Formats: sequence, structure tokens, C-alpha cells
Amino acid sequence: MPLAQITILEGRSEEKKKKLIEDVSIAISESIGAPIETVRVLVQEIPPAHWGVGGKPKG
Repeated sequence: MPLAQITILEGRSEEKKKKLIEDVSIAISESIGAPIETVRVLVQEIPPAHWGVGGKPKG
């Protein structure tokens, strides 16, 4: 069973995260021929204060 782990900053709507999960699932299914029912997608949200870019936190 394919598993995609996606890490994003907090703040996106439930609708956008649902769309992300749907689109990634379809892309994986189509690209490797896995039945979509077997595709797993894990979305992990990180607070901006815990996300560093260029040595500084985003939040």
C-alpha cells in the first residue's frame, strides 16, 4: 500500500486539505497503477513558529 506523507504549515482550510488528499491519491494511483483504495495520505500540520526557513522561524 503506497503512503504519502505531506508536511505543511498550519492554516489551510479543511476543504483545501481534503482536495490535497484527493489529488495526491489520484496522482499516486495513476502513476504507479495502485488501486486508489490502497493509497494512504498523511497530512501533518506544523505551527509557523516551529517551521524554520533560513535559520528563522516562519511565525
